[in-house]
Amino acid sequence: MKPIRNSAKAVIIQNERVLLTKNVDEEGFFYLFPGGGQEKFEELKDAVVRECIEEIGCQVEVKDIIFIREYIGKNHQFADSDADIHQVEFYFECVMDNQEEVSNGHNPDETQVGVEWIELSRLHEMRVYPYDLVKPLTEAITTPRYIGDSM
Repeated sequence: MKPIRNSAKAVIIQNERVLLTKNVDEEGFFYLFPGGGQEKFEELKDAVVRECIEEIGCQVEVKDIIFIREYIGKNHQFADSDADIHQVEFYFECVMDNQEEVSNGHNPDETQVGVEWIELSRLHEMRVYPYDLVKPLTEAITTPRYIGDSM
C-alpha cells in the first residue's frame, strides 16, 4: 500500500475566470487545478509556487488555504487504477501578475496539453476534477472548509 500523499493546489481567479490546466485522456479533455505533490522538507506554500512554475510557467503569490479535500481512490470512478491512492489536497487562493502570459511550464503533467482561463459561469459544463469545487467557486465561497473524500 502506498503512503498518504500531500498535494498542494492553486486556485487562481481573475476577472470571473479560473486558471486550470487542460489535460487529455481516452474520454477527451479534462481540467485540473495547477499543483501537485509536496516534496520532503518542502512547505505546502512552496510546493504550490514550484508546481505553478512547472505547470503554468508563472510565479504565484500564495494567500490562505480555502479547501482541504481527500481523495481516496477506491471510492471514486477511477478505482480500477487508483484503488491504492490516498491523497490529501490543500487548495490555496493564489494571485499572479495580470500581465503574465500562461502556458505549459517546463515540467507539465504527463496528460497536460495546455493551460486555460475558464469562465466561472461555465465550470459546471466542464469535466473538472475535483468537480465538488465547482459549486463553492461559482458561488464565491472561499472561507476555509474541509470537503473530505469528494468527487
